[in-house]
Amino acid sequence: MNVIRVAISELIGMFIDDGSLAAFSLILIAAVAGAVKLLALPPLIGGLLLLVGCLVILTDSVRRAVKRRQAR
Repeated sequence: MNVIRVAISELIGMFIDDGSLAAFSLILIAAVAGAVKLLALPPLIGGLLLLVGCLVILTDSVRRAVKRRQAR
């Protein structure tokens, strides 16, 4: 049973290395999709928000990873 748990953990780890990166990305996508659908935000503006938001989230994730690595 432990082998299966480790295998599943490794499989999930391949796709989700940083849990907050994945969570913030999903929140961003849901927020922008809701704004486009419910608030009639133009899709081009929604796309720009996704681009900028993903870049901010990625930059923050890299900054935290560097900080963790330097702390070692």
